[in-house]
Amino acid sequence: MHEQILIIDFGSQFTQLIARRIRELNIYCEIHPFNKLPEITAQTKGVILSGSPSSCTDPNAPKPDLDVMNLSVPVLGLCYGAQYMVAQNGGKVEKSTHREYGRANLTTVTPDRLLQNINNGSEVWMSHGDTILEMPEGTTVIAKTESIPVAAYRFTNKEIYAVQFHPEVSHSKDGTQLLSNFTKGICGCIGDWTPAHFVSESVDYYKKTIGDDKVIMGLSGGVDSSVAAFILHQAIGDNLVGIFVNNGLLRKNEYTEVLDAYKGLGLNVIGVDASDLFIGRLAGVKDPETKRKIIGNTFIEVFDEEASKVKDSKWLGQGTIYPDVIESVSVNGPSATIKSHHNVGGLPDDMELQLAEPLRLLFKDEVRRIGAEIGVPKMILSRHPFPGPGLAIRIIGDITEQNVAILQEADAIFIGEMKTQGFYDDIWQAGAIFLPIQSVGVMGDERTYENVIALRAVTSVDGMTADWADLPHSFLASVSNKIINQVKGINRVVYDISSKPPATIEWE
Repeated sequence: MHEQILIIDFGSQFTQLIARRIRELNIYCEIHPFNKLPEITAQTKGVILSGSPSSCTDPNAPKPDLDVMNLSVPVLGLCYGAQYMVAQNGGKVEKSTHREYGRANLTTVTPDRLLQNINNGSEVWMSHGDTILEMPEGTTVIAKTESIPVAAYRFTNKEIYAVQFHPEVSHSKDGTQLLSNFTKGICGCIGDWTPAHFVSESVDYYKKTIGDDKVIMGLSGGVDSSVAAFILHQAIGDNLVGIFVNNGLLRKNEYTEVLDAYKGLGLNVIGVDASDLFIGRLAGVKDPETKRKIIGNTFIEVFDEEASKVKDSKWLGQGTIYPDVIESVSVNGPSATIKSHHNVGGLPDDMELQLAEPLRLLFKDEVRRIGAEIGVPKMILSRHPFPGPGLAIRIIGDITEQNVAILQEADAIFIGEMKTQGFYDDIWQAGAIFLPIQSVGVMGDERTYENVIALRAVTSVDGMTADWADLPHSFLASVSNKIINQVKGINRVVYDISSKPPATIEWE
């Protein structure tokens, strides 16, 4: 068993970033909602309390029965976590007269294990509406800023620490150093969570667990399902049977290209072209969540029919990754997700197959590192994330064969040009979106009234936050010109310059 850090989630938008930063230090960690507290085991080396959109002064704020003073391991509170521990131990927290948001600089930094190698002037990121006014007995302030008297503190006789800023975000320049000071310096973690260890442990586990049984697995050509398949293939060989379903909503030529690539790499894969069935069931459907459910249900139907032909299959392989798991569980009880995930929570209750999910504990960037470790080709590892429902959620409005064909052509030009001109590998995710509006244009001497394509390209580390990619105007102009000239039915191209948050990466 690996050493681990437990992260208690109070609903912060940055909670997954905390976990990612800890994982970057080669330390295993898990996120748990505040209302489902985990046990402290022998492997637990420390606990981190996340931030929250809630205020400590709100009677409905998260206030778990968590006695941090009596925990057997060190504790680090971040933002709300810092304020929560003050309020729970006799201090005073009140709403700020003005919201403290944005960059600030630490002052009066006291030498302390938490702040080792962090100096006066270090830039940090604030995002809170409450302020600590009075500290509990037995605490010491170890850093301030110009605007707040308590930027960091610790309990004098306990390994309990807290900061009112967010070390997990990139704007906090010494944030990784602080998290390293806590996890390695204070908690004593050695950092044994590496790709090589993960691969060897996973392969050994599935060899023993699955044995001679057969595993069926839906493949998409994406990074997650491909890496998961490679791990399972290393463990059980051709007893892994991949099923690649063409839902008619893939990118141009993707079905044949990916199917050929899988077979060329030695995977045992069956291709099923169900394009007409999917497109037919989506006719007239405009609501994005309904689209997702139709696609998900239809996929299960097609997959089940094909899987039933595989004798002695007892396992279902999936490319589920950690953000899928986390986003499908709300800290407020029943799932209150931004969107439904097609591979979490959508399985039938009466399914008799056992699940094999090798990547369930990994973030996307970790999946790519694991893939490189086991020799997954770059052509698969470097692929941008692509939504499970495919182009259905990049066509705003009706799904028709004509609209799909138009979008496939426009998308192929955009992605192809990005690869040709060397931008593709620097972008987290990119694609074209078909908009349900028509606009006036002029082509030759004729007036046109045709469709609009929006281009979307973002930079990100894990997809949880993203900035729009500042692609050169000359490149965008070239792509726009090619789409309008080569794709019949398009006379206008626009570029999306929205970041996440407040927008999402996909439009639906």
